[in-house]
Amino acid sequence: MPNAGHRRAAIAGLRAIKIAGTGVSLPPKVVKNADLEDVVDTSDAWITERTGIKERRIADPSIATSDLCAEAVRNACADAGVDPSDIDGLIVSTSTTDTLFPSTACWVQRKLGIKGMPALDVSAGCSGFLYGLELATNLIIAGAMRRVAVVGGEVMSKVVNWRDRGTCVLFGDGAGAAIVVPGDGRSGVLASNWGADGNLAPILYQPAGGTQMPATRESVDGGKHTVHMEGNTVFRHAVVAMSTAAVQAMRDAEITADDVSLFVPHQANMRIMEAARERTGVPREKMYSVLHKYGNMSAATIPVALHEARTEGLIRDGDIVVSTAFGTGFTWAACVLRW
Repeated sequence: MPNAGHRRAAIAGLRAIKIAGTGVSLPPKVVKNADLEDVVDTSDAWITERTGIKERRIADPSIATSDLCAEAVRNACADAGVDPSDIDGLIVSTSTTDTLFPSTACWVQRKLGIKGMPALDVSAGCSGFLYGLELATNLIIAGAMRRVAVVGGEVMSKVVNWRDRGTCVLFGDGAGAAIVVPGDGRSGVLASNWGADGNLAPILYQPAGGTQMPATRESVDGGKHTVHMEGNTVFRHAVVAMSTAAVQAMRDAEITADDVSLFVPHQANMRIMEAARERTGVPREKMYSVLHKYGNMSAATIPVALHEARTEGLIRDGDIVVSTAFGTGFTWAACVLRW
């Protein structure tokens, strides 16, 4: 769990960056809870009561994670008024990589028709977008880059076991991106908190496909290439990790719950989100959710939520936005951002 040994030290003054544009890519196919009743032993009432999810987007079998990420970056660039070739860094956060190698970021470059800038993947599960934002922020503050595209994208539908009602009903597909640039001192990251505990890796993972368990007929027949999760254990650790990281980041930023304009947590399960929010002291009406529409899109949930909140006029310049996440690894991250 997060502790003083893992957290980032408080920084005097903000790290002056600005999110110049956001964009998303959401598959057109909508799968409602009732549609899953023909696939697995479940019901709309069962899913809604336990998760808060009503529907999710599912990508066409021909669509890869890089397709969604490339479209999200393209849309974010258009929002920022720049061309994809103008970015000088590309960070892709995903658990559902196109290939084990090269990185999904390189496939995104190929699909955008760009080259030259560093491109890398961040593998931090659902915490991935906040990890990527932290990296982009520090690269910009260090003067190494001036325009970084950070994207979280997943095609979770290809790695879930559609016979396991405990996991397959939770996830959806999508991508969200942000263009991060230097700020003028009025916006930026006030504080952040990130870490990991690899001792908890087995509670949420995909067992096969890597060097621990290469693909075999037995691994495929045994469903080892799909999501395996100890739901109750994940729930307990997630609530503590998300809330502890957020509270510490808020403390380091020297803000209180009253200062928060919007609370945007990782959208995994409404019970987890509510429990984390309550521990931060942020009022319920300030928590933003797209969970009911999209389910858990892993690394894509926070950037998609931020984009939709902006689109709805819920985030304006000067607002303080707090985001927090947990993910496979076991990872956690929180960010206090002045927009």
